[in-house]
This record gives sequence, C-alpha cells and structure tokens, in this order.
Amino acid sequence: MSINELLATLKANDIHLAVKDGQLVVQGNRRALTDKGLLDSLREHKPALIERLVQGDSLTTRRGAQTFPENGIPSDCNHITPEMLTLVALDQPGIDRLVEAIPGGAANVQDVYPLAPLQQGILYHHVTATHGDPYVMHVDFAFADRERLDAFALALQTVIARHDILRTSVHWQGFETPVQVVWRHAQLVIDTLSGSEGVTLDLGQAPLIRLVCNDAGQGDGKLKATLVFHHIAMDHSALEVVRHEIQACLGGQAESLGTPVPFRNYVAQALLGVSESEHEAFFRDMLADLDEPTLAYDLQDLSGDGDGIGEHTLTLSPQVCQQLRAQARTLGVSVASLFHLGWARVLAGLTGRQRVVFGTVLMGRLLGAEATERALGIFINTLPLRLDLGEQDVRSAVRATHQRLSTLMRHEHAPLALAQRCSGVQSPTPLFNALLNYRHSAPAQPSGETWQGIQVLHAQERSNYPLVVSVDDLGEAFSLTAQTSAEIEPQRICAYLERAMQHLLEALEHSPQTSAEQIDMLPRDEREQLLTRFNAHGMDYDAGLTLPQHIERQALERPAFIAAQVAEQTLSYGELNQRASALAHHLIGLGVRPDDRVAVMARRGLDTLVAMLAVLKAGAGYVPVDPSHPDERIAYLLSDSGPRAVLTQHSLLDRVPTLAAPVIAFDRPEWPQRQDNPQVPGLSARHLAYVIYTSGSTGQPKGVMVEHRTLNNLIAWHAQAFDLHAGSHTASVAGFGFDAMAWEVWPALCVGATLHLPPEAIGNEQLDALLDWWIARPLQVAFLPTPVAEYAFSRDLRHPTLHTLLIGGDRLRQFQRDPGFAVINNYGPTEATVVATSGRLLPDGSLDIGKPIANTRVYLLDARQ
Repeated sequence: MSINELLATLKANDIHLAVKDGQLVVQGNRRALTDKGLLDSLREHKPALIERLVQGDSLTTRRGAQTFPENGIPSDCNHITPEMLTLVALDQPGIDRLVEAIPGGAANVQDVYPLAPLQQGILYHHVTATHGDPYVMHVDFAFADRERLDAFALALQTVIARHDILRTSVHWQGFETPVQVVWRHAQLVIDTLSGSEGVTLDLGQAPLIRLVCNDAGQGDGKLKATLVFHHIAMDHSALEVVRHEIQACLGGQAESLGTPVPFRNYVAQALLGVSESEHEAFFRDMLADLDEPTLAYDLQDLSGDGDGIGEHTLTLSPQVCQQLRAQARTLGVSVASLFHLGWARVLAGLTGRQRVVFGTVLMGRLLGAEATERALGIFINTLPLRLDLGEQDVRSAVRATHQRLSTLMRHEHAPLALAQRCSGVQSPTPLFNALLNYRHSAPAQPSGETWQGIQVLHAQERSNYPLVVSVDDLGEAFSLTAQTSAEIEPQRICAYLERAMQHLLEALEHSPQTSAEQIDMLPRDEREQLLTRFNAHGMDYDAGLTLPQHIERQALERPAFIAAQVAEQTLSYGELNQRASALAHHLIGLGVRPDDRVAVMARRGLDTLVAMLAVLKAGAGYVPVDPSHPDERIAYLLSDSGPRAVLTQHSLLDRVPTLAAPVIAFDRPEWPQRQDNPQVPGLSARHLAYVIYTSGSTGQPKGVMVEHRTLNNLIAWHAQAFDLHAGSHTASVAGFGFDAMAWEVWPALCVGATLHLPPEAIGNEQLDALLDWWIARPLQVAFLPTPVAEYAFSRDLRHPTLHTLLIGGDRLRQFQRDPGFAVINNYGPTEATVVATSGRLLPDGSLDIGKPIANTRVYLLDARQ
C-alpha cells in the first residue's frame, strides 16, 4: 500500500509511531499489528516514516484527541440563521447576501466558515493582481478517445461530490472577514477552447476546478484536455489525492475509498489552536530586530501573475541522497533541516547577508487532524524562517536550524501577514522574496490498465514569488525544482543549492569546525567561469615602452600632424616633442630623476600638455594639481607628494605655497631650448608616470601611483577597442586633477590622434557652453563624465561625427534614447589605471559596467572574500 494508505490504516486502528535512538517505535492495537500486509508496508516505508517524525510531523493522533465544533446547518435547511454557523460570526443580512449568491439558495449551502491562513494570502494576491492570476494551476492530459475523456470527467465529478473543498466558493466583497461556502451540489464545468491559456476561475462559483478540452486535438488522434484548478482549493498533496481517487473510480473501486474528512476540521484547528498573541510573541522574538529584507536579486515585486516563469529540475546523485539521510540520522535531525540550511547559504550568497529570512512551506496536513491523509484542501502554509549563519560551525548550524523549524511547526497556522508585521521591515516592502518547499512526493504509481488511454502530459505550478525552490523527497532520491522570474536562471539556482548541499555534507563528514558561512555554493563550472573565462581578455602589447617613447615615435613619423588644438591655436607633434624635450633637460639639470614627483599646477591648455610630457621625459612622474581647488587642498597635495619641482603658469605663481622645491613658470621659458630627446639612464616602463590624489577613506586625500607599463595596457586596449589611430579626433574635458584626463590625453598622443581642448573661458560648470563646443568639434571618439553625458542625453543632443562616446566617473541612472552613437560605460578605481571594466549600453537596457578590459581580471567578492 502507498504511504498515504498506510497512515490512514494506522489511524483507523489507533496505532501510533515515534522515533527513539534513530529507530521506528510502533505502539497500539496489538491485533492489528499481526497483519502481515501492514507489517510489510511499515518495513517498506520505514525510512520515510522516520524522516517525517524526525522533522516534527505528528503522523498519528489518538482517536477523539481533537474535537471540532459541529456544522450547525441541517441537511434539509431552507433558511440559515447566525447560530447555525459555528466557525464564523455573520449577521442575518450578511447570511442572506451570501445565500443569494449561491445557485439553489440556502438548500444548496452545506457549510460556511473562514479561510485557512494560506487561503487568506492567496485571496489577497488574487484580488490585487493587475492582470492574470498566479494561482490558477494546470495539469495537461491526453486521451485516446472521447470515451476515455468522458470516463475521466465522470470520475472527477465523483471526487468533487466526495470532497467539500471542491464544492467551495469564496466570498469577500461586503464582508468584514472573507468566508468560504460549501455547496451541497456543484457540477463540473467542461469547456471547449483552443487552449487553456487565459482560462480564469471565478472564486465565487463552485467547483473551483474545471476541465478544458482542446478542440484542436494532438495531431496524433488523441484528445487533449487540461485540468484547471485554483490553488485556494488544492495544494500539491491534494492534487495527488485527487489523482489517486480518480484512478480508483476509473477502476471501479470508488466504494473502497474511505470517508473523507471535512476541510472545516482543518480550518477549526487553525482557528482554535495556538492563540494570535502566542503567534505574535513567537514571531516578534524571531524577527523584531530585522529591519532589512532578504531580497534575492533585489526583486521586491510580489504582484506578478506567474507568467514568464522559468523552471528547471535537477535530481541529486544517489550518493548525496544516502549521505544526507546518514547525516540526518547521526545528528538526530530531519533531512529537511539540512536543505533549509543549504538554502539559507544560497540566499546569503545571493544577498550578501548572513542573517537571512525566507518563506518555508509547512505541510499542515501532517500535524494532527483526524485522518488528514484522506482529507482534501489546502493544508499548507507559508511562513518566514530566519536563520543566522554567522560564525557557528556547521553542526551547530544544522541543529539550530532543526530547532527553529521544530518550534515553527507549533505556529504553522499563523497568518503570514501577522508574521511579517512582527519584523522591523516596514510595509509595503516584503520581508522576503524566496520560498523553500520541502515535500514528500512518493505517490502511488497509476496502473497501466486503469489509466489505459489516459496520459499525464504536464503539470504546471505557479507562484507570485520570483524565486521558489521545491525539494521533492522521493524516498530513494531527492529532486530540486526551481521556478524563477525571467530575471533569474533556474538552472543556476538548482546548481547553487546542489553545490551547497554537497559542501555541507563534506564539511559535516570531514571538517565539522567549518563555519556555516563558509559553505561553498558555487558549482565548479561557474567558479571556473568567474575566475578564468570571464577574465580571458588577454592582448599582446608593447609593455616595455615609456609614454615619451610612444610620442617621440609620432614626432619622428608625422611631425606636422596636429597633436592638440585649442580654438584656432594648434600644436604639432614635432613642436610638442621639441618644447617638452627642452623643459625636460631643464628639469634634469635641477636634479629630477626617475620616480621623483614633479607637481604640475595649471589650467588646461597646450602649454600644460607640454609640461606634463616634459616631466615624463625627465623620468619623473607628474602630480596634477587643479588650481580651482581650495588653498588648503593645494597645500596638502604639494606637501604630501614631496615634489622635486613645481611647474605652474605665471598667473598662478601666487597660489603656490612656500616650498623647498623650485617653482617654474613653464609658460615663460627661461632655459635653453635643447630639442634632442633626453636620454635618462635606467628609465623603464616600471617607473612612475603620474600620481593622482583621490578623496581618501580617512578624510585626507591619498596619492595613487601609476606606472608607464599599466598605462601602456590602457593605451593599447583603448586604441584597439575604439578604433583610435593616427588622424583620429578626440577631446579632453575631464577635470585636471582626475585620472580620466590621463585616459583622454595619453592614448590620443601615443597613437598620433588630434586632441581637442575647450577654450579656457569655458569652465567645467558651464555645461551648455561646453556641450555646444563639444558638438562643433569633428570628434570620432570622446569621453564625457557621466553627469555631463546624462545632461546631454536629457537635451537629446546629437553629434554629427561621433561614433563612440565613453562615459564614467559616476553611476549612470538612465539611458533611454538612442543618441546616434555607441555609448560605452566604463568603471575602474584609480589604482587600476582609470578603467577596469567597459561595455556598450543599449537604450532601456541594463546599466551595467561591462566586462574586464584587456589583460585585466575582475573578481566579484562578498564581505568575507
């Protein structure tokens, strides 16, 4: 017999089960325990029975241990009054309105009572759904011919007649508390449509199950029909009961089915059990100190209708299944506890939190109602479970998880809304967006003869939650099914949980001191992808050259090409190289050596480019100092960097504080104009190129030193990625003290392009004037700081020659219209030489930061590593 039939037999014979020292203990009716068939079935299902008992399920309850208020509506009643309703308080006008909505009136009303806890939540999502209904479920069947379809429909009508919940309608409009009404008679509706998609169910009409026939057929002569039902009436286990009873009816064994237990018993148990104050005290103790939700992938919209849901199923290996059961027995916990801890680790990885909350589905049918294995309805409830990974070792974490689950079982009938309002997370933000549904799924296999001519094609379950994982305990195996919204890949979720369970087992067996937060959740393939394949961006480049050597080559090969231009004033590569060489010789004469720092405090212009290149030619690294900064910051930078010399413009001499180093007005040359390229002994690409001061995490600016070799990589990648070459036109608009200016300047000058600089009269704050100038330049590729680019997008500016716009320096918040050129988002700390990742954006697409640039590795870390 099936495990469901076994449990029903045990209950009927007052036989009780328990677990002691890992063994199954059977007590009760001795005469019944001599039945060989019963003993064989106990041996067959022993592992599953032990698992359920360890999990905290009370599989058997003494007959008469629980009593429920009887239904007060007589079978021949034609007028219902308030005192007849024993589980809900309605006044006479309310009863009359309810009766009026039921075909046949009071004579067709068998019972009235409130909704069970999960039914309340399902009704809320049904009412608030903007389109569709996430809780309309489908099971597709194929029938050999019309005769088999009619037989199936007749059997289903018999099952509907047996069970109250299938003859129930739900009513809420005009009532303070929603109620459900059990009809005495409800006829199965059979529709003929071209498909079941879009089929809706009116909760005010019973039965909440119908058969939809597809008039198109299967193309192979078979008839296709879909069983459509509402989750407010049936859960996963109830569906298995329905299928089992249909099978019995088709086989002519309907009379062998036991007397069904009214669903009102379960509702009464939920209403009359643990008090609301006890529920509230428990959940406040568990959740009150949590003021931030656990939202995987930062998804907080729980109003979806379940459309577009992706699904993937993965079966764990037999070895893992055996290890899970062995570890559960060793630790005296349920396998469900292991899976809950593994799921908590996955959510910790997805959210970056070590205190996580998720919904767990509790199987209320297993906790004490008389003969619940023969009852039909929605016995499950979803409640929050909070687990803290923290520093506890894996064994302690498993036991703590089991303890919390066991305690939660006592409150399985608490409404989810009550539990959520006990947390510190303010409504309407959801407390969690992920569910774990651990369930025993070992239904009796239908016989081939009984179901001959009937084939189950596909069963569909949906949820309004964006992330749901079901663990099916199949007795000899476990399967994982992930159902996810379109933003999430269900295959990855299954793989994460599989890996978490594998590593949890490894830790429990070989290194129990391992912290629960150290459980690995990344499958080997994804780890390899993150560490290696995502970083496979190697590119050959000449790493040994210094920046001056690049520019000296341009001056030799194309001396007349324009290197830079401000308004009508130009500077050729030959002139740039000669003037920079003259100043470099002067700096060398002042004692400047490789890795020294030379400060350059200047407004942007052609002379400033000469000064920066001169510092590099002398072997030193330049330190840009923006004269627009406050005097205090200027003084700090000049003091902290310890410059060997300071280069500035004549008009800024009075802004330079008193220093031991010489101060040179580079726009008033008073040194010999030597034009030969300086030869600095020992200078290499590993020497300092510049120092950029960032804001600093301690409040004081900190200097970041960048070498020629890393600039070489940036230049080579930039030129190849954005087709920057000799003759190209680009621009420099970034602030003088920012590293983005180095990105604008050196790739252009090292490949022979023309660099356009805005006139000094246009300040960085004059955005309209700056953008007007920028549009008038014949640029092919150029950079704009992200805030400036967003302003340009808001003006819907179009550039007549630009093919690539580079942005960076701040978070991009919106990009909606195609501007007519490629927009490349870039990210990188100053320490990574300006850019670490780069990627093209699409209008209304993801505002991501792209992929690693050439020869750069990017690692995604959490708070631990």
